[in-house]
Amino acid sequence: MTKPRRTRAAAGALPAAVAVLAVLAAGCGTQSSDDDAGGAAGSARTSAAAPSGPADVPCPGESPTPTPTATGSGELPPDHYAENHGFRVPIPLHGRARCAGLAAAARIEKALRPLSERRDFDPEHTREALTALGYPAGKVESSANGDQAVSFLIDASTMCLEGSLNRVAAETDAFGGYPDGTGCEPPRGGH
Repeated sequence: MTKPRRTRAAAGALPAAVAVLAVLAAGCGTQSSDDDAGGAAGSARTSAAAPSGPADVPCPGESPTPTPTATGSGELPPDHYAENHGFRVPIPLHGRARCAGLAAAARIEKALRPLSERRDFDPEHTREALTALGYPAGKVESSANGDQAVSFLIDASTMCLEGSLNRVAAETDAFGGYPDGTGCEPPRGGH
């Protein structure tokens, strides 16, 4: 009986494959903290691997806020409610659009302040104040939210402005629409 011949390439391939599998298996399913990973080197490695979103700088009149730090002992379990309703979460504005949104929100809140002070919660008066700022009447919606508040929504073409007027103040948020492309109207449906 003859013995099968092994070539040099085949002889070296098996140990190399075993070494690769061992390296991959060693990292599988483990998570180390910065202390375990070697302090600052571990932090740099973690932040380099994590995807980063757009960096926002402070807008005029805004003070810089510290970046929130993570607390806790690790990852949270998946939130299926949030996952299933993610299409209803407004798209945040970044960069210049964020600054324009903050400026528009401040302008709206200033224009609605007299209505709040007079306790004027007529949706039509709110709509008139918003159209007086230059927003087209067909792009401004306002509705009563009980007898002491008004909700409004403005499709400003480059952003959406949503808020409320109540006896305390007017509050406005600017955002970039919704993920499924429904514009400024909150989408309906889901699963």
